[in-house]
Amino acid sequence: MNFLNEIAGRHPDAISLAAGRPSEEYFAIEDVHRYLRRFERHLTEEQGLTAEQAARTFLQYGRTKGVIHELVARNLAVDEGITVDPASVVVTVGCQEAMFLVLRALRGDERDAVLAVAPTYVGLTGAARLVDMPVRTVRSGPGGVDLDDLAAVLRQARADGLRPRACYLLPDHSNPSGLSLDLATRHALLDLAEREDLLLLEDNPYGLFTAGGERPPTLKALDTRGRVVYLGSYAKTGLPGARIGFVVADQEVHTPDGATGLFADELAKLKSMVTVNTSPIAQAVIAGKLLEHEGSLVRANERETARYRENLQRLLAALAAHFPPGGPVTWNTPTGGFFLVVTVPFEADDALLETSAQDYGVLWTPMRHFHDAPEAANQLRLSVSALTPDQVGDGVRRLARLLTDRLA
Repeated sequence: MNFLNEIAGRHPDAISLAAGRPSEEYFAIEDVHRYLRRFERHLTEEQGLTAEQAARTFLQYGRTKGVIHELVARNLAVDEGITVDPASVVVTVGCQEAMFLVLRALRGDERDAVLAVAPTYVGLTGAARLVDMPVRTVRSGPGGVDLDDLAAVLRQARADGLRPRACYLLPDHSNPSGLSLDLATRHALLDLAEREDLLLLEDNPYGLFTAGGERPPTLKALDTRGRVVYLGSYAKTGLPGARIGFVVADQEVHTPDGATGLFADELAKLKSMVTVNTSPIAQAVIAGKLLEHEGSLVRANERETARYRENLQRLLAALAAHFPPGGPVTWNTPTGGFFLVVTVPFEADDALLETSAQDYGVLWTPMRHFHDAPEAANQLRLSVSALTPDQVGDGVRRLARLLTDRLA
């Protein structure tokens, strides 16, 4: 990510098909003030707090597990059909902290390991390195995850003396591949997790942004056996600058003193030693947006969803126009989200990206940064979330010149 930022800084006029941040088209400072006032009214008029108590909620150190946990639970019920006890919600500093806390809690000693469906988000592998936890990768497969390979990786890890504690995946419009799990695979994955006594770490920042049709249920919505720890983020759907994420950890755990409690409580203990609490003002901004839209971020993101859908359609159409079927350049077709992967018959490395930025004015992301499988050397990730529709078309034209010249 530092490398991409450096290249972008050196070439500010290049069109970025690399950035995975949300669109800035609808950002407005006035919205932040309105959200804060809406949450204040919620505290005083709906929760019965005094003005002094409301001010303390905004401005003082807050509850370690968060001050908007009930609104997060309501949002999950409205948008995802997930019913959770607000006590099982820990509000975090972005989803990255949620990943770190979960992995740290799961790591008892050097034998504990985490699995990840490859290619995987670099934040997960980075967090695993911080807690000194080995990562074993699982092939993605046509249904979103290769279940046979998952079972094989589990067997091999155990044969190697490891204890696989969990498997991390993004079931909807994954970063970086754009792949999604089909419904049958979701059910089969939950069954396998139950048989193998394995937790599933479901990360879902892109699930709202479908390219059309009904959204499939999350793994957490389908889970009836406590196998899913749900990692959420309001960076793409709320406001990225607020840096608000959360984790739903409703599993029952046994503490060293023999008592039982929620996994969320164990995560809160760790959080109290890492970030103490999550900024109450930042939480209030997200809370106000949730309240303004009756708990639904599907409703709140109608304009953004339409823009991402249009951009993805334009990206696919532009690629098809420049590279006819049967040629050496291919790509996958996601059902939504921000990303897709292009495969080329030559190495798509950092050196080529530098050339692309300098001579062709377009940025993209080499897939080798996400996994080390041989095919990654010939793949690049494209993202369309931060662009206008016209920029998408211009960006693909510049990319097509690069690829055509390299093919020649």
